[in-house]
Amino acid sequence: MHVHMAGDTRQRSARPSVRGKFLHAGDRKLYLRGVTYGTFRPAQDGSDYPAPAVVERDFASMAAAGVNAVRVYTPAPRWLLDLAREHELRVMAGLPWEQHVAFLEQRGSARSIERRVREAVRGMAGHPALLAYSIGNEIPGGIARWHGRAATERFIERLFYAAKDEDPGALVTYVNFPTTEYLQLPFVDFVTFNVYLEQPETLQRYLARLHNIAGERPLVMAEIGLDSRRNGEDVQAAALERQVGTAFELGCAGAFVFAWTDEWHRGGYDIDDWDFGLVTRDRRPKPALAAVSRTFDRLHRGALENWPPITVAVCSHNGERWLPGCLQALQDVSYPNFEVVVVSDGSTDTTEAIARHAGVRVVSHPENRGLSAARNSALAAARGEIIAYVDDDARPDQDWLHYIALAFARSDHVAVGGPNIAPPKAGDVEDAIANAPGGPVHVLLDDVVAEHVPGCNLAVRTEALRAIGGFDERFRIAGDDVDLCWRLQASGATIGFNPGAMVWHHRRPSVLEYLRQQRNYGRAEALLERKWPERYNRLGHLNWTGRIYGAGARMHRVGRRARIGYGTWGSALFQSIYQPAPTVLRSIALMPEWYLVLGLLAVLSGLGFLWTPLLLAAPLLVAGVTLVVVNAFRAADRRHDADYRRLPFARRLRLRTLTTGLHVAQPMVRLVGRMDAGLSPWRRRAVRSWAVPRRRTLSVWSEQWASLDEWLARIEARLDPEGHALSRGAYWDRWDLQVRDGPFGVARLLCVIEEHGAGRQLVRFRVWPVVSRGATAAVLICGVAAALALAGGSMVAAAVLGALAVIFVLAMAYDCALGIGALVEPCSLLAQGTRPADDPPVARVVPDLMARFDATKGGGRRQERLGAAYGRDGDAVRHAGAARDGADHR
Repeated sequence: MHVHMAGDTRQRSARPSVRGKFLHAGDRKLYLRGVTYGTFRPAQDGSDYPAPAVVERDFASMAAAGVNAVRVYTPAPRWLLDLAREHELRVMAGLPWEQHVAFLEQRGSARSIERRVREAVRGMAGHPALLAYSIGNEIPGGIARWHGRAATERFIERLFYAAKDEDPGALVTYVNFPTTEYLQLPFVDFVTFNVYLEQPETLQRYLARLHNIAGERPLVMAEIGLDSRRNGEDVQAAALERQVGTAFELGCAGAFVFAWTDEWHRGGYDIDDWDFGLVTRDRRPKPALAAVSRTFDRLHRGALENWPPITVAVCSHNGERWLPGCLQALQDVSYPNFEVVVVSDGSTDTTEAIARHAGVRVVSHPENRGLSAARNSALAAARGEIIAYVDDDARPDQDWLHYIALAFARSDHVAVGGPNIAPPKAGDVEDAIANAPGGPVHVLLDDVVAEHVPGCNLAVRTEALRAIGGFDERFRIAGDDVDLCWRLQASGATIGFNPGAMVWHHRRPSVLEYLRQQRNYGRAEALLERKWPERYNRLGHLNWTGRIYGAGARMHRVGRRARIGYGTWGSALFQSIYQPAPTVLRSIALMPEWYLVLGLLAVLSGLGFLWTPLLLAAPLLVAGVTLVVVNAFRAADRRHDADYRRLPFARRLRLRTLTTGLHVAQPMVRLVGRMDAGLSPWRRRAVRSWAVPRRRTLSVWSEQWASLDEWLARIEARLDPEGHALSRGAYWDRWDLQVRDGPFGVARLLCVIEEHGAGRQLVRFRVWPVVSRGATAAVLICGVAAALALAGGSMVAAAVLGALAVIFVLAMAYDCALGIGALVEPCSLLAQGTRPADDPPVARVVPDLMARFDATKGGGRRQERLGAAYGRDGDAVRHAGAARDGADHR
């Protein structure tokens, strides 16, 4: 017998609402433990449901089995809703219409459908037993393909707002399925899918994908089930127990089992050859009912017998404003085995007193040592197998630690993260900042493996974190989480992501604090670039190999074309949408350095008053500024946000204007921080030596055999990775190593081995300079323009342009000289028969360097550019390229 959870009675009278990844009724989380009901043969009076006495008995049996939600496929009459309320059931009501025909082809059909939807909603509006309306169910893939994605999406949105107009406080969803997975419906309150996958691993992977489609909204399984007629009742019971358990363990807000009874009527006929019910047509319980009831009763909280001890670390510096809310949320966390450690990092306010009053362990730093040092102090004090970091301005969900522990238990990941979502109704400024770029977002390599998770919601196996020395304390404010993730990956470990491990994370409360944060992020980027130069390009920008998720990542998705994998003749069962990376023009406009380009265009436009042809830069300046503003304005678009649309026009205009301004200002402020810390486009690496930038060849005779990898590893070992931007040749390259010490030129090395028998080798190294194509083009443009200005009699303009050309030439020569010097020195030492004393043993050098470069996907960039541009195809090419690189090097 199911025992109702505390607070269910209070939940009955509260209308459901969406809060992050979950549903709530009042202040309590509402997990949907549901079954589907119907469709049934119409009664003589035209009713779509059995007699009230039959429905009452069914609802009573559902409630006794722990069911709290019922999905029906036709509008629910008031008497049925009343019965549902008596048995503490919530009803998700379907609004049926002609989805299996080309509904947009006939004149007046769309208006007729909308009118019927409105009438059905009016008949149920405001009832306390109502969970949500479903404005559609599985529009066939062929019909959606016929109308086109955009038209289908617009019509579903039209029905969504029609339902909202009639019942503004209700939740509204659309039930999708894999064949039309590509439909993008950002306006629905929560995401629902019908999924029939029997294999647990396949279901887990697909649910992870659906969570990424849902984003920051709840994901509900609208149908899961198995036919007992073909598979047997015992097999059905075991399968449903796995499916329902998997759905809750992976962070779904609910699941509906298809169906309550084998009784099923469809298309004017009783369906007699399928038995999906938990009970038979005469209401005899099947084994599946008991199995589902057990799973509903435990949800995800009973998935493990022994929950590992976890230390929750809260690091705070003068956090008296936010810390009480964080500690209160931690008191509400339901996990059975955890401790809380608060590190007060030189706080001068009441932070330490607040923590001690809450009864948690406190570690106090007498002075501010920085975020990484505070996190390391928490690590030193941790007693748990897992240490989970959360910021003082974050409030974890009550089941946060359950999902963290499950992610570790079900995988070999050494670190796990989850979504961090801005709290609702935090004010216009925080709302705008939450939708601005530069916030804490996660980067996923696929649907379950992360490249990066933010430190505000990051859990790590304690032993693994201690094994790599904890956090790097040079990162005092930001960047420590990025560095840690890369170091874990370089050690061969993986990082997981569980969408159910949610925390509410406040964004900065003022524009000034937000801009200060972005400047500090820019400084942290400079520190990361110095430590991990191989991960950055010439302009100093990070090459993420995964996909960025989160509200602040919206700018990266603006204006991108999308393609749909329909399959041959529309036959694919899983039809996904594929989106390419932004175009070169759009990517350039997103870079902080674009503002330097605009500044240069402004200078050239000013020189146009001295030499008229330079006024041609003025239109380019206007176009560049327009591109920035238009991109920002489009990124701030929230027309699909139902809550946003309900705001008064003046407030919506203010919010969009503020958000647009933040999109414009953020790259500029980030640029200031980057340049303050030395990360400028013209930066130079640490100069140890230089040589005349010319092609040269060196040879080494060796009586002791070594592989090509070992010879190259000796060169790499001599090159300080924090002093030189070192990269390896990719699958298609005719060079082995490249050193970049400046943006205008590089040096490359090619190695070949002549085998002379008995282990004797002649090793040849070829080193040569390569100048930047962009810098070469700049020299030509400036040189030609200077000559034309001189011919036109404008000496000042000619002198300025000529000086720019000379500067570019000298910069190219200097950068190439630095790179040549860096590569020639270790080659010369080997050619002289001496090995640098500080070189580590080759046996250790090779695997260490392999791990570092494999982790950064350093060899896969060329393949990524040459590979397919769209979605998974591009990922497959990129990952295959990285694998080939690893095989070649080994």
